[in-house]
Amino acid sequence: MSGEPARLAWPSSPPPPAVDGWSWELTTVAELPRVRAELRRGLAARSNGDEHAEELDEAVVLAFDEMASNALRHGGGGVRARVQQTPGAWLIEVRDSAATRPPQPAVGRDPSQGGLGLYLIAEMADDHGWYLADGQKSVWALLPRC
Repeated sequence: MSGEPARLAWPSSPPPPAVDGWSWELTTVAELPRVRAELRRGLAARSNGDEHAEELDEAVVLAFDEMASNALRHGGGGVRARVQQTPGAWLIEVRDSAATRPPQPAVGRDPSQGGLGLYLIAEMADDHGWYLADGQKSVWALLPRC
């Protein structure tokens, strides 16, 4: 993937404050289709038919799905995901129990083997990071709303 290495790294920092959104407790990857559908409906209700907003909403759904599926596959359980608003962006935040494993984009891996989701999110996001809270790891990304 293209981009500056520093931009693609996942720095340790808390997200900005956010309000009003959705949250889910997740236990299996099989829940993700239902949650994606709920998220799409919620985002569509707030986009008021704006075609550009609808494109941005799909980026939010994609980033959410990548982050949530990573947490469910590699995060050791206790997965909680949320999508909330900041003044100009959607905050996607996913917590899991793998506090000792920070997000690590794949290095030197053939793209056909997957593992490029964190790079994709870093390129789409205005900002991104991770932090520890209450014994859990929280990974977050800010995607533009408009």
